[in-house]
Amino acid sequence: MNLRCAVFGASGGIGAALVDALAARENVAEVWAGSRRGQGDHGKVRGFAFDLTDEASVAAACARIAAPLDIAIVATGRLTLADGTGPEKSYRALDGAHLAESFAINTIGPAIIARHVLPLLPRDRRAVFAALSARVGSIADNRLGGWHGYRAAKAALNMLIRNFAIELSRTHREAVVVALHPGTVDTGLSAPFQKGVAPEKLFTPAYSAQRLLAVLDGLGAADTGKLYAWDGAEVPF
Repeated sequence: MNLRCAVFGASGGIGAALVDALAARENVAEVWAGSRRGQGDHGKVRGFAFDLTDEASVAAACARIAAPLDIAIVATGRLTLADGTGPEKSYRALDGAHLAESFAINTIGPAIIARHVLPLLPRDRRAVFAALSARVGSIADNRLGGWHGYRAAKAALNMLIRNFAIELSRTHREAVVVALHPGTVDTGLSAPFQKGVAPEKLFTPAYSAQRLLAVLDGLGAADTGKLYAWDGAEVPF
């Protein structure tokens, strides 16, 4: 089967690696690669521009991609905010504007992408919608506290993923809708927080992308609505 795929956030380390890994697959016909500035077409890759905080640009991009879309991955996210503010270590550091920015990027943006992407998924065969989340967004797994805005935004994203999975299962019986934890990946997002990470636990974007795609390959309709780590283990919400 000649699959059609899309990656939103293709300029990031993991997103770019996902585009490359998908394009290298023989059963993939084309990969739509979305970023703020857009990129040129090359080989199987079709570049497009979108702004995560501008729904009109997301809608226009999805109209251009068109149906059917077999695999859609949202690889966007932000840990350190635009002004350089890092995740809060204490409730005393909470700031309304910073919280709003974290939710806009980590929760609302992916949700709006889902609004326009999910209608493109075929109903008569397996289709995948996945979004990069994080283990720190798990309420059940939270042992350390802190990082309030990022944790809360990712926890909200996980809830949306569960909601989307339930709703889509009513019309797309083979659909897989999941959140993914990529591990600690050597990208700009994690760079300020890599101190103390064991070398074998700091992944290259290419390795993380390959592992995430392998996880998606092994999932079926019974696995929808959950959060999976790079090694295939389910992470409790």
